[in-house]
Amino acid sequence: METIYLCIIIFLFVLAVFDLIVGVSNDAVNFLNSAVGAKAASFKTILFIAGIGIFIGASLSNGMMDIARHGIYQPEHFYFAEIMCILLAVMLTDVVLLDVFNSMGMPTSTTVSLVFELLGGTFALSLIKVNADSTLSLGQLINTDKALSVIMAIFVSVAIAFFFGMVVQWIARVVFTFNYTQKIKYSIGLFGGIAATSIIYFMLIKGLKDSSFMTPENKLWIQENTLILIFILFVFFTILMQVLHWLKVNVFKIVVLMGTFALALAFAGNDLVNFIGVPLAGYSSFLDFTTNGNGVTPDSFLMTSLLGPAKTPWYFLIGAGAIMVYALCTSKKAHAVIKTSVDLSRQDEGEENFGSTPIARTMVRISMTLANTISRITPEGTKKWLDTRFRKDEAIIADGAAFDLVRASVNLVLAGLLIALGTSLKLPLSTTYVTFMVAMGTLLADRAWGRDSAVYRITGVLSVIGGWFITAGAAFTICFFVTMVLHYGGNISIIVLIGIAVFILIRSQIMYKKRKAKEQANETLKQLMQTTDNEEALQLMRQHTREELAKVLEYAETNFELTVNSFIHENLRGLRRSMGATKFEKQLIKQMKRMGTVAMCRLDNTTVLEKGLYYYQGNDFASELVYSIARLSEPCLEHIDNNFNPLDAIQKGEFSDVAEDITYLIQQCRKRLENNDYNGMEEVIRRANDLNGQLSHLKRQELQRIQSQTGSIRVSMVYLTMVQEAQNVVTYTINLMKVSRKFQMETEMP
Repeated sequence: METIYLCIIIFLFVLAVFDLIVGVSNDAVNFLNSAVGAKAASFKTILFIAGIGIFIGASLSNGMMDIARHGIYQPEHFYFAEIMCILLAVMLTDVVLLDVFNSMGMPTSTTVSLVFELLGGTFALSLIKVNADSTLSLGQLINTDKALSVIMAIFVSVAIAFFFGMVVQWIARVVFTFNYTQKIKYSIGLFGGIAATSIIYFMLIKGLKDSSFMTPENKLWIQENTLILIFILFVFFTILMQVLHWLKVNVFKIVVLMGTFALALAFAGNDLVNFIGVPLAGYSSFLDFTTNGNGVTPDSFLMTSLLGPAKTPWYFLIGAGAIMVYALCTSKKAHAVIKTSVDLSRQDEGEENFGSTPIARTMVRISMTLANTISRITPEGTKKWLDTRFRKDEAIIADGAAFDLVRASVNLVLAGLLIALGTSLKLPLSTTYVTFMVAMGTLLADRAWGRDSAVYRITGVLSVIGGWFITAGAAFTICFFVTMVLHYGGNISIIVLIGIAVFILIRSQIMYKKRKAKEQANETLKQLMQTTDNEEALQLMRQHTREELAKVLEYAETNFELTVNSFIHENLRGLRRSMGATKFEKQLIKQMKRMGTVAMCRLDNTTVLEKGLYYYQGNDFASELVYSIARLSEPCLEHIDNNFNPLDAIQKGEFSDVAEDITYLIQQCRKRLENNDYNGMEEVIRRANDLNGQLSHLKRQELQRIQSQTGSIRVSMVYLTMVQEAQNVVTYTINLMKVSRKFQMETEMP
């Protein structure tokens, strides 16, 4: 029996390694967002500084893992077997859940996931125990206060962080402006002093509060001498930062890197329990059972020992710190999560990763109405003066950065200060929530939410906030059912669920690599946005256009054939798959047009005037091609889904032959476009004209059959739609090739 539980303990630690990797991949956004977004240093330098902070924070942690030992469940009422069941369910759920969020590139909270997984697992077994023993109640078994405090933390953190982020950044921008290098002669020392003092205060109050050297005596001394300590630090850093400025050192970069280090240290020191707390609680339980449970079965040995605090051995802390640093430096998914946050914080227009929702549109309209009202009552002189402080065209933003160093500094300093103050005042402020919402508040204050991007940015913010609540719900629900399965399924269920978890993780990695491989195609666009040479920009633009239009033709080839064959053979699944692909392609078309327009701005005026029309015509024909296939798929899907009569044998035979030729035509056009080979296009155009002639003939034949009333009107209607949209597919494909040839060729073609 002990062997089984020993295997579970070993597996818990294996899962802990994966949990550290996926957890760091997600939480890295908390301390890397600002430094990476502002390009305060090279990415390697930022990682190095953050890595040192993580390692020190993890190593100096005192290893208090109380939340996993008795924070949610009351261990004196649970047996060893039940505790192990809960802990295994928590780890299985946590690893998979965090990996899903990482794969989607969405930041979430590891604290939320841990708390609600523990709550879900405990609730499952509590129901079983209460049902079996009437003397017990849920209140005796579950500590719901912690879960409620976490939910409250979401609301409190979102409101406080967003408001203060907006206000403080507005003040900072009024003081420094976007052209901050001309406005920091003497104010930079004061700002640097406040910033550095706030960061040190944050490190002492939050980052190092549970460190091994932070004895009760040291805590008491800091508490009693806080004001004196702050004053000394403020004077010292104010002088130091002013001197550094005179020495031509960028103080903002120093502040950003200090803030990155502080947040990384605090993250490792405080959130370590989220990753290794559960396996350590399991390990402690196993030692207690093997030492004191002689002659007692696992399902009759109460885990009262978990009520006491436990110190984690130093080698566990150092090992966890090393794994966290490794994950930070190597995880590709961490980069995806950071990218989501940075893109939402971007100062300028660009590719938007989120769509539009009714809530976002409503919020934009309300905000515009409020802004217009405030503008009307603000004196003209004040408005003109403020406009001079918010000239975004003067912004000093590093090449490739999303925003400037002023905003990055405010993000880090304010996040650290709010978390430290929240800790001091016993407010349940979450690091994840505060850092993200401060960034969103400073973004709004910088007027980065323009009318063309506001609805997308707000949708993104709401998606992230919604993801936090989804995390709580999903963690609770999944862990509840996993615990139930483990409890009733025994050893077989353990093996099966472990196998499922491993399969999900492996599949997630494979799918993620495939998705990233597809994204590599955007490398041409990245090069285009970075080049300054007009000729190189034109060539890259041509290459980018070929890549994008080839994707559209590949979609058209695949889904035209899929739609026609599925309809003829009454394959409902195939038609649904085609409709799904079409909806996705519509979004890609919008994105392609948006990014193409941004890319065209990199070309010189002469080139734009000569070639711009052909480029936009190509995009229009590509769009019409996609919509033609959508108009083809929709009535076919509706027809088959309603179980209407199929096409007769004559209709199937006639259209199948033409459809094969159309598919072949699209394929040939795609290959020519990919190879940039337009020789023999006259033959392709002639073939397309022949196909359109055949389709017109089919249309006339069907109209004759309708007149003779030899078939179903409903079938005839869908058949005529298919013929018409097939003609559109042929026409738009050829038109796309014609304008593409004109755009790609150095000399004008007739």
